[in-house]
Amino acid sequence: MTSGGTDMERILFLAHVEGDGSLGKPARETLQAAVKLHRDLEGSTLAVGLVGEAVQGAADAVAACGATSFLAVAGSDFAPARYATDAAAAEALVRKADPTLILAPGTSRFARSLPGAAQRVDGRIDTHVTAIGVEENELRAQRWFYRQRMMAIFSRTARPWFLLVEPGGNEPWTGEAGSAVVEEVPVALGDEARRTRVVGEEAATSGPQTIRPDADLLFVAGAGWTKQQPDGKTHVQEAEALIREFLDRTQASLGSSKSLADQSSEGQEVISFLSHLNQVGQTGSSPRHPKGLSTCCHGEEPHVVGWRFIGQRRAINLDPGCGWARGKADVLYVADAFAVIAKVNELLAQG
Repeated sequence: MTSGGTDMERILFLAHVEGDGSLGKPARETLQAAVKLHRDLEGSTLAVGLVGEAVQGAADAVAACGATSFLAVAGSDFAPARYATDAAAAEALVRKADPTLILAPGTSRFARSLPGAAQRVDGRIDTHVTAIGVEENELRAQRWFYRQRMMAIFSRTARPWFLLVEPGGNEPWTGEAGSAVVEEVPVALGDEARRTRVVGEEAATSGPQTIRPDADLLFVAGAGWTKQQPDGKTHVQEAEALIREFLDRTQASLGSSKSLADQSSEGQEVISFLSHLNQVGQTGSSPRHPKGLSTCCHGEEPHVVGWRFIGQRRAINLDPGCGWARGKADVLYVADAFAVIAKVNELLAQG
């Protein structure tokens, strides 16, 4: 494989095809980043590499992206998310395309398999890349470190360089469909590569759907919902009903502070449809939604870092001196969240 300088970069957009034959939103976001990089890097070329059972539909959907070649590793062996087959497919595509830069969506499937593929082709890999730019005709990647408290902008001279692009950082590519000529790349698999089998899928929770990555709004519930209210009593059932109604009417995604998620292990009454999967912050997820509304939270730093990529941040809290009032929210409503959400639900019901 090529190593060294950055003249005439060869970009490979690498993606896995979804079960319905389409490219998922993270893949289309990464394609947008690859197309922009190809445009900004003088003298660069762009190729597309796809992995899946049937790839022609996905290739046709992005035929107008400006790629000069479309490569694929296809077949039933490459439909499931499996390390052995995914790593082998990625290796074959990289060896065929001979790229210097490989951009792939930072999905769980590729986060698991592409580091192995990078090692096989003597490449280097960076994950959780949140932005890509060009300076003096050289790629600059951006990512966060130390629980998103520090941001780094960096480049590498080693090639090939794999970059797993974090979902939510780019607009999805929306070009016109066309007709792509796809060259299939053969991959020989032994029986050992098929030992892992996907026998089914099981939902993480059996309750109502509350995690919606593509929702326009993230609603974060803090521990204040389950604490004593002004009358000296807790109103967890009322809180649960208000939050559930708000989520149903707005189709917002539900987030949680760590303190609220931990209460189930402390013997306290909890909101029944909330789990650690909803947690955002230092040890939770880092969601990317256009808007966020934090309720009954106090803006502690571990929670705030989970909001770094939210477009517009608002909060409801009775304490005007809380952490959210000190620059961590764009707008702070000093009010009782119970009363505010009840009123909002009433207005939503009226249409």
